[in-house]
Amino acid sequence: MAITISEKNISELQQALQARETTSVELVTSYLQRIYTYDQSGPVLNSIRQVNPDALRIAEYCDENRGKTEQSPLYGIPIVIKNNINTEEKMATTAGSVALKNNYDPEDAFLVKQLRAAGAIILATTNLTEFANFMAYDMPNGYSSLGGQVLNPYGPGHFDVGGSSAGTGSAIAANFAAAGIGTETSGSILSPASSNSLVGIKPTVGLISRTGIIPISHSQDTAGPMTRCVEDAAILLTAIAVKDPEDPAMENFPGNTSKNYKVHLHNQALHGARIGIDREAFSHLSEAEQQVMEQAITDMTEQGAIIIDSINLAQPDLDMVVMKHEFKHDLNAYLANISAGVSAHSLADIIQYNQAHKHIALLYNQALLSDSEAMSDDPNDPAYLKSREADIYYSREAGIDKVMNELALDAILSPNNFGAGLPAKAGYPSITMPAGYTPEGKPVGVTFTSYAYQEPTLIALGYSYEQATLHRKQPNLS
Repeated sequence: MAITISEKNISELQQALQARETTSVELVTSYLQRIYTYDQSGPVLNSIRQVNPDALRIAEYCDENRGKTEQSPLYGIPIVIKNNINTEEKMATTAGSVALKNNYDPEDAFLVKQLRAAGAIILATTNLTEFANFMAYDMPNGYSSLGGQVLNPYGPGHFDVGGSSAGTGSAIAANFAAAGIGTETSGSILSPASSNSLVGIKPTVGLISRTGIIPISHSQDTAGPMTRCVEDAAILLTAIAVKDPEDPAMENFPGNTSKNYKVHLHNQALHGARIGIDREAFSHLSEAEQQVMEQAITDMTEQGAIIIDSINLAQPDLDMVVMKHEFKHDLNAYLANISAGVSAHSLADIIQYNQAHKHIALLYNQALLSDSEAMSDDPNDPAYLKSREADIYYSREAGIDKVMNELALDAILSPNNFGAGLPAKAGYPSITMPAGYTPEGKPVGVTFTSYAYQEPTLIALGYSYEQATLHRKQPNLS
């Protein structure tokens, strides 16, 4: 007999599977029914790009083989992944671009291989802001020329859904799968996670493989979990934090990386933790959102946290030279090996295709694509190297490292994704989780940031705050 799937975490679903209270086939069927009811009709959230036509077959295999060998917490659990991550199944990897609508890759991305090895069922791919929000300066969060507009289940058409991992955020918030994977270059996990009352982990650059993911910037890109609770994020992170010899950023992959991030779920971790408040990031909030954040700080204080309010975190107005340069170089490398069904094999080809199909592809514009194409493709270009050196210095030595060392901080606190810029350039990790809602029901997220490879600390702090407050509420889609 099928169980109620709404708001069930991975451990609860796995327990039901092990107890034969449900099956993976029933889980897949139940999630698909919700997708048909709320994503393709009803409020039409439009979070799902394509359902995996093999999902039920894979679920049947999981049911037939359950218990025959030692199996992970993800065995037989349906998840969704952002549509800029390659899958070998009958789903195109498009980044939301009509130019890539026929990009059927014969091989999984490295992280997808890890998910399959853990027994997870790839239920569907999710819509996103086109080219992970690196196409136009003014493109709305969650919009792509191929997928259309993703909506926020807490206020469809009213609240911003966040981006660029908008579809994953909307889908997990609406209970269309147990958990999901997003990608981030600067805010693209933290933004939709906080906008949809989710937990999102933006890992250290170099903890998660980028092989098989449509890129923006090799110095900033990473994939990460988007879930309804911290425990689920820890489970998902455990599955995908595996060293990939083909990703140069993973050369410094730490040998002591946790084999099970669940061991860091400490509900008293805030006690004695030193948290620095980034007040500059609060300036982006409405009065109602600021009130939510002030309550979050109060709640942390009551849990024994030592609040340093506020910190002086340098926020230089750094340019986008690094991202534009790396986007051209990295995207060209990806497109050079793209499937034969795609005519565009370079950034210049993408721009030309969009112009030739502008009635479909250019509802907005492609100024970011054009500006990137104008950059040098030389990795030793002096202007690029100078900007990258400045990014590292201001984000690490003169930024996060300086403040955290001087004040002996365990983490920096900021709202939503408004503190994402410096850790993105530094390659440092962040975690966001629900902090509550404004009176009109808009979700607000609280975000912790720390040093490289301090995911265990962030998970512990996030879990401690989550368990003390339990803010997440299911969106009302009826």
